[in-house]
Amino acid sequence: MVTLTFVLYLAVMLGIGIVAYRRTQDLSDYVLGGRNLGPIPSALSAGASDMSGWLLLGLPGYAMSAGYGAFWLAGGLLVGTWANWLLVAQRLRVYSHRADDALTLPAFFEKRFEDHSHALRVVSAFFVLVFFLFYTSSGLVAGGKLFETVFGLDYQLAVVVGAVAVISYTMFGGFLAVSWTDVVQGLLMVGAMVLVPVLALSDLGGVGSAFDQIAAKNPELLDAFTNADGTSITLIGTLSLVGWGFGYFGQPHILARFKGIKSKDHVPAARRIAVLWSGVSMAGSIAIGLFAIAYLKSDLGDNETVFMVMVDAIFHPVVAGVLLAAILAAIMSTADSQLLVSSSALAEDFYKALFNKEASAQQLVNVGRFAVVGIAVIATILALNPDSGVLDLVSYAWAGFGAAFGPALILSLYWKRMTKQGALAGIIIGGVTVVVWKQLTGGWFDLYEIMPGILFATIAIIGVSLATSEPSDSIKKKFDEVDAEVKS
Repeated sequence: MVTLTFVLYLAVMLGIGIVAYRRTQDLSDYVLGGRNLGPIPSALSAGASDMSGWLLLGLPGYAMSAGYGAFWLAGGLLVGTWANWLLVAQRLRVYSHRADDALTLPAFFEKRFEDHSHALRVVSAFFVLVFFLFYTSSGLVAGGKLFETVFGLDYQLAVVVGAVAVISYTMFGGFLAVSWTDVVQGLLMVGAMVLVPVLALSDLGGVGSAFDQIAAKNPELLDAFTNADGTSITLIGTLSLVGWGFGYFGQPHILARFKGIKSKDHVPAARRIAVLWSGVSMAGSIAIGLFAIAYLKSDLGDNETVFMVMVDAIFHPVVAGVLLAAILAAIMSTADSQLLVSSSALAEDFYKALFNKEASAQQLVNVGRFAVVGIAVIATILALNPDSGVLDLVSYAWAGFGAAFGPALILSLYWKRMTKQGALAGIIIGGVTVVVWKQLTGGWFDLYEIMPGILFATIAIIGVSLATSEPSDSIKKKFDEVDAEVKS
């Protein structure tokens, strides 16, 4: 029955991809769905593509290990979600359209600063591709663990099966397929996050009984200021967890939803939906990890499989199949978005910008589709190591994007004096800092690499911008027009 559920689910997703394929006429349709998404699909698609398999594997596993400490991580992410929709969504929607209808984040930077050398675009696209290889790999690792646990498949074969499923509908349908499937997947994910902990509580005898049983095993797990071993959570540890929230401002696959929304006027409604979805989903995810401490009698070995084990233990095979499909939904919803943004970077920011400026719309769509396959193959190779951790891979890619693009994007939307040299310096310094800091250990070097990356990138942008000539009058004029339109 579980197998049948999975097959039916994949068939529905592929069907959506075929319908979207028929509605995809040019690169704007393929990359941003013709900028025609309403608030509900925009919000659910942003949330589903954000959370990924991390929501159903990484976060419950971390909550099972860290207890209440997981709330620092979830709290930072929830505030980050809200701030991203509040500070970035409307301005990016308006500015990307006014900047010669920039479809990708690298294209936006180039057109925002009138960089005719293409340096901003190419460097940005390079970081998009590098960090998305790790991010997409995390999704394929999650898929491998899912198929290995549920069907008993060899891990490496399981990774390949998951990759083929995601490639199929992303390659054909593009942004529309990704967004429409994200709505289905987002609803399925939040449903699973609510249903599993509620029924687990019922079996445990209620909230009070559940927490008594957790406390009996390890009372330190019910203290947000201590680690599982009883030691106090350090300032570095707390900042590292809360700091995840700063990463939202630089995630290309989430920012694409802001550019694809039909109108800036849809943003407030989408923001409320997105924050509610994220809050409920993360609370449920943490609850699954916490209640599993009391519910499960033996050690799992790999805590990232806790959601799958709980579902199998609680539900009838038919229901279990649907809920386990939620994991597949989470994995596919992020992996497809990452593949789409990466392929867009190759088609629009490398192929068109450097090799074929006169490329037709159909040529660019075809290049994008072939790029999906190529990138997925490399990500699959990276994911074949069965010891890979979903949370570790996500944290590295998340930090890379947050530091490389977050400060550059925020300042480009709000600071008229920012220059293209400042933007280039910030993107490079932010990205390189994450790579270097990740290799260092001890003391402040144990701080999550996104924090120093954002700090140094911001300093670089401001310092270099003030040290170089002011932007042209045309850049300033466009900035003022965007500011006026956003406030209108």
